Amino acid sequence: PPPTTAIMSTTDQAPTTTEEYKPPVPPFTQETAAQKARLAEDAWNSQDPDKVKMAYTPDSVWRNRDTFVTGREEIRNFLQGKWDREQEYRLIKEVWAYTDNKIAVRFAYEYHNEE
Repeated sequence: PPPTTAIMSTTDQAPTTTEEYKPPVPPFTQETAAQKARLAEDAWNSQDPDKVKMAYTPDSVWRNRDTFVTGREEIRNFLQGKWDREQEYRLIKEVWAYTDNKIAVRFAYEYHNEE
């Protein structure tokens, strides 16, 4: 499949609980942005949508081709459907750009379907 861009977005506000945001949290540096992307990569490769959604903030916004996903529950539902169709999924992420409170990643993945 062709590469897809996702945007991991975080709020400027301080976390209210440790469950709401998984470290590292903003403000991001090059090192912490890469760490956050790697944690998300590891979660994705587990193919556990409940685990993956927790790697993102509650206000995360993604674009996957023509699909836009906002928030953890939409992330979970999107991934469940994705992994029902895409078997032996493997993802590699790298930081494309970051600011104090946002990370954009570029990634490549492979899978096969039932056919």
